[in-house]
Amino acid sequence: MVQGHCMKCKTKRDMKDATLSATPRGTYMGKGICTTCGTRMSAIMSKDNAEKALAKGEAKKA
Repeated sequence: MVQGHCMKCKTKRDMKDATLSATPRGTYMGKGICTTCGTRMSAIMSKDNAEKALAKGEAKKA
């Protein structure tokens, strides 16, 4: 699963319903919902990690 930092839980957690979008600088931004508390989360990812998550089906492309 795609992981990001939850601001409410203060820990790194898995994202539910993760979507990836490209930034102007060439990196990827992952957005999703915390599996524990339901708060929105985000994570900045490298191109390689984003492509791996898309290939595994862990995230959708926005």
